Order: sequence, then structure tokens, then C-alpha cells
Amino acid sequence: MMDAVFYDGVSARRRDVTLKVTASSLDIHEGGEWIASWPAGDVRQKDAPEGVLRITREGGPELARLDVANPADQAAIRLHCHRLNLPEHKERTGRIVFWSAATAISIILCVLFLIPLLAETLTPVIPVEYERRIGKAVDNQVRVIFKGKICDAPEGTAALRILTERLSKARGVEIPLDVAVLESKVPNAIALPGGRIYIFQALLDKADSPDELAGVLAHEIGHVVNRDGLRKLIQSSGTSYLFGLLFGDVTGGGAIVLASRYLVDSAYSRDAETAADDFAGKTMVTLGRPAHPMALLLKRIERREDDEKEAEKGNEKRIPAFLSTHPITDQRLKALEKQVPSQSGEPLLTQGQWRALKEICKTS
Repeated sequence: MMDAVFYDGVSARRRDVTLKVTASSLDIHEGGEWIASWPAGDVRQKDAPEGVLRITREGGPELARLDVANPADQAAIRLHCHRLNLPEHKERTGRIVFWSAATAISIILCVLFLIPLLAETLTPVIPVEYERRIGKAVDNQVRVIFKGKICDAPEGTAALRILTERLSKARGVEIPLDVAVLESKVPNAIALPGGRIYIFQALLDKADSPDELAGVLAHEIGHVVNRDGLRKLIQSSGTSYLFGLLFGDVTGGGAIVLASRYLVDSAYSRDAETAADDFAGKTMVTLGRPAHPMALLLKRIERREDDEKEAEKGNEKRIPAFLSTHPITDQRLKALEKQVPSQSGEPLLTQGQWRALKEICKTS
């Protein structure tokens, strides 16, 4: 038996103990009573005053230690505890790598599966008023991203309001819609949470008829009615937060910025696009107008006529913005072209109203 001083790591009390060292363990006794055993392979040496061998147990209480002063006893411990001088951090490296990898994989699985499920669950129960408040915050970021102004020529604004009201009433949409034309050279259209819809000037310029623009606008109204923007915002915000946990930024200060850019730059799911197409087609048919003009506009954008050729840089070709955020498949185009009303309704806008809408961004 050998003498030592023991600190249990829980209290600051000094305990005089005796040790029994074997090839497999280091047994600690106090007053003849056994109090603990440390596996020989877990015993590690720590820094200590000169002449003292200070040892701890790997994986044990952080402050627990034994101080052995007798040189013969020290030699016995070194003889049986072969891993005494193994640095503690090397012993833990494997566990650190394992748990780090497990954490990263867990976060990725959450992003791929849990967050989309959570977004689907939360979206229907969030009040519309709260959604509109979220939409205002996103709207501010969208305006910053595109650095464009709202086109508000009075006659054009009035024509856009008439078109929006006709589409909205055709399907009994109760959500207040706020539709505007954003001055931008990017051919696109987006629906934000809460009913804000932007038609970009470049897309309006490419439209050859009210039916073409109405189809696109009805498609975006479908996203508003189905609350796709809110759903995607919840998903992107949750993703930003989880990756913040992974990389050490959990303040959330840039979450709304990242989520807004994600909302603008990324595509909806195939199901969401199909549902919005179906909403647009049924809206146009209800008004006695065909749905296929929207398909004609999309095909024209895809061919990248006129100013779209200016977007080419070297040998790289960029996908037009509307097709990037609203990917069009042959199946979707055929579905739109098949939706034809049984009777032809009156035009959605007069020629004068259409002309005013096309010139909504022109200053007088």
C-alpha cells in the first residue's frame, strides 16, 4: 500500500488515502475503507509541484486528483499505468471528431427533412396578420436586393389594379393583394408572404397581351393563396439558424436577409408550382380566357430574344430569372395549353388600359 492525498473534485477537502496499484486498476482507500477504483488505462499525469506526481482519471471529474510524494510509490504507479503520459486531448480526439460529425449530420438531416415538415405544419396556423408583418420585413430586403423603384404612373397603376381585382374576384380571393411593378431589368415575378406581389418591368415589357401578364399574375396569386412564400421563408429561416449553430453564428442578425434572398433566388417545390399553375389556369378559364398565353410568354423568355442575348457572358449562358425561380417543364406547359374555356369572355383590359399598364414605368 502507498500513501497519497486525494481530492474528489466535488469538495475542496483534503483526504489522506492509501493506494493499491495492480496491472488493471488503482484502488483508493480511506481509513481502510474502499472509496474508488481507477482503471490503470485511464490514469493520466498532470502538472504538479516538483517532487509530486499528480494523477487524474480520464473521463472522471475535472478537478479530481491524487498527489503522490513518495518516489518509490511514484515508480510503482509508472510501472503499472502505461498510458500515464498520454496527452488527454489526444485521447479525446476520436470522440470529438465523432460527435462533431454526428452534429453536422443531424443538422443536415434536419434541414432536409425536419424543417420542411415543420414549415408545412406551422404555415396553416400562423395568422394572416402576422404573415403580413413578416412580408413587410421581407419586402424591405427585396427592395434593397434589386435597388429598383416602384413604377407608379397613375393610369398604369389603375390598370394594374383593375386586372388584379378581376383575377382576385374570379376565384374569391379574400387575402388583400398589393401588386406593383418594380423597375428592374430582370424578367421575373415574385410573391412575398402576406399578399405583396412584384411584377418586374422586364417581364412586363416582354408580355404581348393582357392574357399573358394575367396568367403570370394569377400564378403569383396562387402562391399567395397557398401561402408558399411563408412556407419557404420558414424553411429558409430555420435552415439559416441551424447552419448558424453549426458555424457558430446564432445571433440571427442576418437571418431575414438570407431568407429574403433565398425567397427571391430559389425555386418553389414542384408541387407548389403545379398548384400555382392550376390556380392560374382555373382563374383564366373562369374569366373566359385561355391559360396558354402564359405558356407563350414563358417560351419567349426561354428563347431569350432581344435583350435576353445581352445576358450572355463569354461562353456562359444564364437561365432567365423567371425560369430559374419558376422552372418550366414540358408537362407544365402542356397542362397550361390544355386549359381552354368553353366560352370566350370579354378582354381583361381595354387597349387603352393595356397601353397604360405597359407604360407604367415611363415618367411623364
